[in-house]
Amino acid sequence: MKSIYLDHAASTPVHPEVAEEMMRVMTGQYGNASSVHAFGRAAKRTVSGARDRIAKFLGCLPDEIVFTAGGTESDNLALFGAASMRRSKGNHIITSSIEHHAVLHACEELEKEGFRVTYLPVDHTGRVRPEDLEAALSEDTILISIMYANNEVGTIQPIEEIGRIAQSRDILFHVDAVQALGALPINCHELPVDMMSFSAHKINGPQGVGALYVRKGLVIAPRLHGGLQEKKRRAGTENMAGIAGFGKAVEIASRQMEQRREHDLRLRQTLISTLEQGIGRDAFVINGHQEECLPHIVNISFPQTDTETLLMNLDMEGIAAASGSACTSGSLELSHVLEAMQLPQNVLRSAIRFSFGLGNTTEDMEYTAQKIETILRRLT
Repeated sequence: MKSIYLDHAASTPVHPEVAEEMMRVMTGQYGNASSVHAFGRAAKRTVSGARDRIAKFLGCLPDEIVFTAGGTESDNLALFGAASMRRSKGNHIITSSIEHHAVLHACEELEKEGFRVTYLPVDHTGRVRPEDLEAALSEDTILISIMYANNEVGTIQPIEEIGRIAQSRDILFHVDAVQALGALPINCHELPVDMMSFSAHKINGPQGVGALYVRKGLVIAPRLHGGLQEKKRRAGTENMAGIAGFGKAVEIASRQMEQRREHDLRLRQTLISTLEQGIGRDAFVINGHQEECLPHIVNISFPQTDTETLLMNLDMEGIAAASGSACTSGSLELSHVLEAMQLPQNVLRSAIRFSFGLGNTTEDMEYTAQKIETILRRLT
C-alpha cells in the first residue's frame, strides 16, 4: 500500500541536508555558546552563523532575531512580552477569530490578567476586513496580532494595510508568520511590523526550534528567566543543533522558493482537476480565498460525508491528511476557523485540509483524488 503524507501544514519532513547539518553539529560540537573557552566560542559561531542566514532571508538585522522553542513560544513571547511593557499605555489588544491557538489561548490568559481583547470577525474567505480593525481601535489599544496566512485554509491576510493602520496610531503589530515562512517572500524591514513569529519545522527544518523577529529598539519583557541569552530576551542554553538545522532549512528555502511555489501549485491543481474529473465539481467545495492563498494548502469539503469518516478512510488507504481542527477525547471538534467563516453546516462538518511539499508528486495527488472517489462511492 502506498504511503502519502499530505499534512505538511502540521509538520514537514526534515530535508536531508538539514539532517546532515544537525548530525554534524551534534556529533562534532558540544560546547555551550555562553562559555568563553574554545568549545564555547565554536558553539557561538554556529549559532551566530545560523542567525545571520535567517536574518538575511527575513530582511532584518541578526540582533533582531530571538531564537525560541518554536512558533507557540514565539507567539507567547510576543504577546505577553509586548503587553507587559505597554501596560502603562493601555490594556486593549486586537486579534482575529481565526488565529492559531498559540495566539488565541495567550489572549485568553491576558484577559485573565486584566487586558481587554477584541476578536475580529472574518469574511467567508477567512480574511480580516481592515475597516473592522479600524472600527475596533480605541485610545487604549496597545497591540494588534494578526497571522500572515491561515494554517487551516491558507488565506493570506492584508498585513501591509493592517500594519500601516497600526503604525499611524503608534500601536505595536505582531504577525504570526509560521505558515507563511518559505511560501511567501518576507522582508521584515519593508513590512510595517514590529514582531513576527516563525518555526523551523514548517520549512523542512527540525521540530522544537523557532524564532521571533523583534524590531530594533523595541523592548519586550522576557517569559523565561535564568540567563542572559538572546540579549536577555529568552534565557536558556541555545538549541545549537536545532538552530543550525533551522539556518540550513532557511538557506535551502531561499534558493528554492520559486521552484517550491511552482511545485506546490502544480500539486494543488492536479488534486483539484483530478477530483473534478472523478466526482464532479459540484461534489466538493474549496474553502478559503481562491487568489490570496498559500499554494501548499487546500481545504476541501465533501458535503456528502463527514470529516472524521473521510479522514479515517483515507488513513486506512495510507493517506495522511487533516481536519485542521482540534482532537479532544478521540473525537474531532469543529474548526474554529471554518466556524468564524460562517460556512454552511454540511460544508463545516466535512472539511479536509490537504497540505503538501517535499516528497509529494503529481502521482500522489492523482492517487489521493482517486481514493477519495472510491471512498465516497462506497459511503454514499
